Amino acid sequence: MGNLNGKRIAITGSRKMMEMGMMVVKKGGEAVERPLQETIKCSAEDMKPAIDSYIANGADWTVFTTGIGAAAVFEAAEELGLAEPFHKAAAASNIATRGYKTVQELKKVGLVPFLGDGDGTNAGLLAAFEETDLSGQRVFLQLHGEPVPALENGFTHKGAELTYILPYKTTVPQPDMVTALVHEVLDGEIDAVLFTATPQVRVLFQEAEKLGATGRLAEAFNTKAVAGSVGKVTTGTLHEYGVTRVVAPEHERMGALVVAVDDYFKSHE
Repeated sequence: MGNLNGKRIAITGSRKMMEMGMMVVKKGGEAVERPLQETIKCSAEDMKPAIDSYIANGADWTVFTTGIGAAAVFEAAEELGLAEPFHKAAAASNIATRGYKTVQELKKVGLVPFLGDGDGTNAGLLAAFEETDLSGQRVFLQLHGEPVPALENGFTHKGAELTYILPYKTTVPQPDMVTALVHEVLDGEIDAVLFTATPQVRVLFQEAEKLGATGRLAEAFNTKAVAGSVGKVTTGTLHEYGVTRVVAPEHERMGALVVAVDDYFKSHE
């Protein structure tokens, strides 16, 4: 038995929800299923306009931000019969990456980044461009399942002409669950919320914004419900919304997240 006895732990990702719930129960807690988002892969046809534009116009910089997203884009280009021109356009540009998995995916297609982040975060990626003049430079940005304003604004503020591609779509399967979780956190009915991806954070705070409760939600996470984050990017997003108390594991794994939250309660009881 762990240290979650009597604790209500909300799980926000649809992926591996059952496995994480079982881990919470084994640690003595009550697993509360609150799926905030699902990530669905876009079809090759969905990505075709962005791929066609990239091939036709080229880019000074191509920025890949996730390994799975980069792989999906190259797969879509191949399915469309555009693998060769797409690869040629990428190879002709300066390539920047975020995350080691992204670098690994690019190696599979024979591409090596010119710039990379220092810590796996969007802030680290932008910091890598600090000494680079992007005025009038065409930047093609691969995102994941949603726009990322902080990252996009970082490039446009440096004068870049930005276009992007979304190989996945983020959807909200049960909107009522989002509203319920906002109120549960505000009312102190949840002891911890486990965030396994950045979109979950954005979905929750966007709902809080509709309710006029963004600041109160951040404060509730800092004083009531513990925010558990699977990794650096998700942690960074929580910080963007004013959440300063974040529990995250050293190794970015869902199981490790449950263990980290369990350890937190052991030392804060």
